[in-house]
Amino acid sequence: MNASDFRRRGKEMVDYMADYLEGIEGRQVYPDVQPGYLRPLIPATAPQEPDTFEDILQDVEKIIMPGVTHWHSPYFFAYFPTASSYPAMLADMLCGAIGCIGFSWAHSSVERAGLIGGVKLKAIPSDGKFAMRASALQEALERDKAAGLIPFFVVATLGTTSCCSFDNLLEVGPICHEEDIWLHVDAAYAGSAFICPEFRHLLNGVEFADSFNFNPHKWLLVNFDCSAMWVKRRTDLTGAFKLDPVYLKHSHQGSGECWPQGLRLLPHWQLPLGRRFRSLKMWFVFRMYGVKGLQAYIRKHVQLSHEFEAFVLQDPRFEVCAEVTLGLVCFRLKGSDGLNEALLERINSARKIHLVPCRLRGQFVLRFAICSRKVESGHVRLAWEHIRGLAAELLAAEEGKAGRPHCRPCTGATEQGPRLQKWTERMPRGGSRNVERGLLCTLF
Repeated sequence: MNASDFRRRGKEMVDYMADYLEGIEGRQVYPDVQPGYLRPLIPATAPQEPDTFEDILQDVEKIIMPGVTHWHSPYFFAYFPTASSYPAMLADMLCGAIGCIGFSWAHSSVERAGLIGGVKLKAIPSDGKFAMRASALQEALERDKAAGLIPFFVVATLGTTSCCSFDNLLEVGPICHEEDIWLHVDAAYAGSAFICPEFRHLLNGVEFADSFNFNPHKWLLVNFDCSAMWVKRRTDLTGAFKLDPVYLKHSHQGSGECWPQGLRLLPHWQLPLGRRFRSLKMWFVFRMYGVKGLQAYIRKHVQLSHEFEAFVLQDPRFEVCAEVTLGLVCFRLKGSDGLNEALLERINSARKIHLVPCRLRGQFVLRFAICSRKVESGHVRLAWEHIRGLAAELLAAEEGKAGRPHCRPCTGATEQGPRLQKWTERMPRGGSRNVERGLLCTLF
């Protein structure tokens, strides 16, 4: 869908929404369908080629609307209100367009979960490719058990935040299975790439996982927020969260709260009771792009990252610091941490492009991630020329400082100056550790 299509379809969608809300009094407030009614009506897989907008909107009215409880109907008197208004809907559209995510770098989600649950969290050292391996995990397990701790949860990552490295599930998985430890696989970024067959080898060993998640809002053209999770034994999850207050009783509960065709109540899968209708936007994206369109989008980003990698490798002043697998390139000037911190400060102060740093093997590294849906080879080339120009200015300034060499050998030591300290404080403290190492949770 291009901008012209979006303008036209957007007007049509606003008309559909307004017609729905203004005519909602004429709709039956509570549906008379059975749980699971959608399964035979919707294909099990996404289409290879895009569907038309007209077909999708017709299916919304024909397939989706019959199963909707109309909370905004004047005949809806259950629970409490769920607020909605035309200004809020307009703002929601704008939020989706801006796509700016607000967050804090203070702690990673896994570390925060450990704090909430009152469990100890330990980082597992990574190998030369920043991957968790069997030997390091086994050593940590034995050490914890000897100390009277009970290891029970391991987090492996496919596509780490710092450098997009991949933990070795074929090694880690069997250990977790033998030790009866829950293995969670976090593929928040890289999970979208597995829609392409050429990247699925990175999933080898996923059969050992007890749970797996990825974020379509990162790389699958679905706006924030949208995360997907699978569990091997759903009763482990639903058994922990199941509660049945009287106001949530329904006629389909029966024994074991299992709906027809194996479906289960969503509140029993999570801490919150409510949940947004996120699946609808995924359904729209999958149908309007088709599998082939989504694959082409992923492949284009990977191609652009390799183009940037080639630029870096052609310049002897720079080095690539990690293997480029998907859409991320980690690079730095050959020299001190302070030099690279100063380069990043110049890049971001110029406000022409924006980068963030990470730490790999103790060194300050710059990350170049292909992010935008609109990025092309020309943008990547212009970004590289901009970086090269700022680097040349910086190196010339360094050479002028009392004959100080601008390119000292990389030793891995950290040059801790005032500017570097500032960046260190702003870096994700949890993320900078976790993304280079696997995580092990233990009870004490």
